[in-house]
Amino acid sequence: MAHIALLGDSIFDNRGYVPAGTEVVHQLQARLGGAHRATLLAQDGSVLADMPRQLAAVRRLGDAPTHLVISCGGNDVLALVGAMQSPVRSVLEAADLLAVWQTQFRQNYRSMLRQVLACDFPAAVSTIYDGVPGLTPGLRCALSLFNDIIVREAAVEGVPVLDLRLVCPDPQDYSPVSPIEPSVRGATRIASALAHLVLHFDAGGQRTVIHRGETGDRCPHLEAGSA
Repeated sequence: MAHIALLGDSIFDNRGYVPAGTEVVHQLQARLGGAHRATLLAQDGSVLADMPRQLAAVRRLGDAPTHLVISCGGNDVLALVGAMQSPVRSVLEAADLLAVWQTQFRQNYRSMLRQVLACDFPAAVSTIYDGVPGLTPGLRCALSLFNDIIVREAAVEGVPVLDLRLVCPDPQDYSPVSPIEPSVRGATRIASALAHLVLHFDAGGQRTVIHRGETGDRCPHLEAGSA
């Protein structure tokens, strides 16, 4: 039996932005079927510093998870967007500012990931998607610096990565209620990718695999006993 616990922010906890029954965890449960289980511990608005509280909730689960999947860090970057509008005297000065923020993000992300791995459950992490409608080329470029940290830290620890940049590349993947949240279609794609990740999870491999889920909108289903 697979039991997937979803941790992090509103990428997984998108209940407030789509009709009831179409959110990520609901669609994932439908793909898992009755023999498997999905538990939502992610909370809208969470940042990296909130992860210890969610990990404490993992430890209180009566049915221990077989997989933890974390999507966190986007709100930490979002908090920097205002500062990114500040004028600078040169491109190099802008790069120096980004380097400072990237270093702080690295420290916080590394700390979060080590706390996750200390729980001793198989874990995977997600990148921050960059297909958000209205995202400027400059902000998309800046976001890549933080996604680089996620992939690098995952590689250091041998943790699989779900690359949400590949899962949700289109404007239709984002909610009309709030353009930074997954829409029904985005939730469908994320749920499908999560199920695909679990089907192909190498718990003992100690290597980082980049997952993008199934091509297009095909939705894999887990069979009883397959994970």
